[in-house]
Amino acid sequence: MQVILLEDVKSLGKKGEVVKVNDGYARNYILPKKLGLEATGKNLNDLKLQKAKQERDEKERLQAAKDFAEVLKTKEVVLSIRTGEGGKIFGSVSSKEIAAAAKEQCDLDLDKKKFVLPEAIKSLGVHMVKIKLHPQVSGELKVRVVEA
Repeated sequence: MQVILLEDVKSLGKKGEVVKVNDGYARNYILPKKLGLEATGKNLNDLKLQKAKQERDEKERLQAAKDFAEVLKTKEVVLSIRTGEGGKIFGSVSSKEIAAAAKEQCDLDLDKKKFVLPEAIKSLGVHMVKIKLHPQVSGELKVRVVEA
């Protein structure tokens, strides 16, 4: 019997796959536990339509991420930090502070976890901060650190 899996089943397949299983296994385990549906013509067509919708949604999310990356290129965030003698700064600028400043200055809602900072910013000047917007798209935000 062919079954369309509704959830990942260990050692059988992933959600959305059509797999061939023994009739008893399907009737006694997969179908009663709602792990899959019988692969009838209607169910296969529904699966095809659902996959097409997911692909369309994914393309829209990718395009939205690309558009947002273009918007980020035009924005600049200015952070002021206390400094001591010789321009030496106290502490550092973290992704949390950058996200808060972006929200306040540019009205951008950025998740601090999406920032790709190898280490916190510890010097004055202009820094380009990479932000992961999508698995395939990343943008850059200009961060200017100035003396307070």
